[in-house]
Amino acid sequence: MIEVKGLVKTYGAKRAVDGVSFSVCRGDILGFLGPNGAGKSTTMKMITGYLRPDAGTATVDGISVADDPVAVKSKLGYLPENSPGYPEMTVEEFLSFIAEVRGFRTKSSRLAQVDRAIGLTHLAPVRKQSIETLSKGFKQRVGFAQALLHNPPALVLDEPTDGLDPNQKIEMRALIKSMAVDKTIILSTHILEEVEAICTRVIIISRGKVVVDETPAQLQARQPGARLDEIFRRLTASDV
Repeated sequence: MIEVKGLVKTYGAKRAVDGVSFSVCRGDILGFLGPNGAGKSTTMKMITGYLRPDAGTATVDGISVADDPVAVKSKLGYLPENSPGYPEMTVEEFLSFIAEVRGFRTKSSRLAQVDRAIGLTHLAPVRKQSIETLSKGFKQRVGFAQALLHNPPALVLDEPTDGLDPNQKIEMRALIKSMAVDKTIILSTHILEEVEAICTRVIIISRGKVVVDETPAQLQARQPGARLDEIFRRLTASDV
């Protein structure tokens, strides 16, 4: 579903992403890990078409991001690092606007998509509330709701549980896991227990390069008995 080959992105003298390659199949939940500044968000932005790579290619469902970024965006739901939203809009107004942007032209079709997204993300209690008045956790859920609004076959989620309380994190993880039955999911996270709980694969990126691409069990087998955070620190020690 998603294939990345040799992605490169440079900012001035700094090479933020340095030849990153991987592929993700339908049904996979790929945990994308790395220290701050390792190149995770930049890679995700290139996959979704929000940044143009200096070199390399990314395709989604066989469509090149460089050749047809609009078609790629129709196949993707994207939750960026800072959850999107117009603060003066209510949750319902914002999601209805996103539904119209996504091509749902009739009021009934927009409402159906909004109702579905609100139900999945448990936003009913704040449906009529303006986004600027919401807690960080609810704002994050609004961002997730807009990502899944059009029921895309692939989701790219940058820190999807950031700002959620423990119960909300459990709900979000369960939702992501249930969606992987028929979707491809890439999520970045700093929470290693999240990787153990829901991810089927792990990629660790360090200084713009992939240093690990394996299952959580294979990662754990590198140092039996050690916690994942200890293994992660050892693999990315050059970034510290």
